[in-house]
Amino acid sequence: MSSRIRELKVDVKTVYLGEEAAREGERYVFAYTVTMENTGNVPAKLLGRRWIITDANGKTIEVVGEGVVGEHPYLRPGEAFQYTSSAMIETPVGSMHGSYQLLADDGVPFEAPIAPFRLAIPRTLH
Repeated sequence: MSSRIRELKVDVKTVYLGEEAAREGERYVFAYTVTMENTGNVPAKLLGRRWIITDANGKTIEVVGEGVVGEHPYLRPGEAFQYTSSAMIETPVGSMHGSYQLLADDGVPFEAPIAPFRLAIPRTLH
């Protein structure tokens, strides 16, 4: 009998949305693009997410919800799903981390961690 591996690889890229931030006043808006890949050997469906968003002042916001961008992607081994969303913080620098909650086809729920990543406006040289 083969071992059942339930694993999701998560990669995140961020972009500062300066024009959005200007309309929001003292807020900084960042887009983040997540690519998730089922690197295990069991198909799984993403059920929910949990994000912890922290700004440079230490203010923390927790976001918990179903799916991602209104979807519940189903990933077979080797398949990937990509989406883009956004986050707003009150300082020019912050961070995010969290986890995805999934259900494997064998009926076993599992959690995939999302490693911390930085939210920061680009540095300019004078």
